[in-house]
Amino acid sequence: MVRFEFLGTGNAFLPQGRFHSLLLIDEEILIDTPPTALASLRRRELTPSDIKTIMITHWHGDHFFGFPFLVLDQKYISDREAKQKLNVHCPENGTEKLKEICELAYPGSLVERMETNVIFNENPNGEILGVNGWKFERFEVFHDEVVDPHGYLLTHESGFRLMHTGDSGPCESIESRIIDCDVVVIELGVPDHVNTPFHFRPETLKELANKFPKTMFLATHHYADDINSGKKPYLSNDLPKLPDNVLQVCDEQKFEWTDGRFRIL
Repeated sequence: MVRFEFLGTGNAFLPQGRFHSLLLIDEEILIDTPPTALASLRRRELTPSDIKTIMITHWHGDHFFGFPFLVLDQKYISDREAKQKLNVHCPENGTEKLKEICELAYPGSLVERMETNVIFNENPNGEILGVNGWKFERFEVFHDEVVDPHGYLLTHESGFRLMHTGDSGPCESIESRIIDCDVVVIELGVPDHVNTPFHFRPETLKELANKFPKTMFLATHHYADDINSGKKPYLSNDLPKLPDNVLQVCDEQKFEWTDGRFRIL
């Protein structure tokens, strides 16, 4: 059995009712560490010391600027005795970037913690560190090349396969792996009138979902406000109409895969 949930589902602009996109797997693995990561964990009544592993997709601020706050919390609040190791999978040269942002955020305060309790792994595939029963492949996707964009294909010992595309527009590296996946977590970062190749739009996601009708797509990193936020729309709370195998997920929405079946909790 695998459980995963969306602690945040918004893009960089934080639409109403959405924290930044953040996926939690089995209450141990985080995909990315956005600026709202700590708030997302608080809302879920989890602490950073519960997190064993972090997997970074790319170097845009809404995907990793929350990292120093997680380390800070572990050092001073949730793991003062330094019993836990925090495992971080990231693209090449990511170790240097994450150490640099911690030093910028809290000069001198996190150096020792980063050296003694954070384990970095820049390998493109292998066992996911800190947890049992998971393997990963990291692969390049199509986004701003300056931020070294990647997606992840995660394989559980049960055979369950989940792809997280990170931020990306349509590309061969995503499409060629879908056939092997049970669930694809995919971004829907811009509306149709924004003509950019670096993000999926409703029209391009619709085309992809129709091409793979047996695959479940969970659309996150959403540009639209949550229709249930109860607040005045910031951009628009009109969700696009998409195929039945696409779910436009909301913050705190939970899912489970067990015995070859997918269900919403």
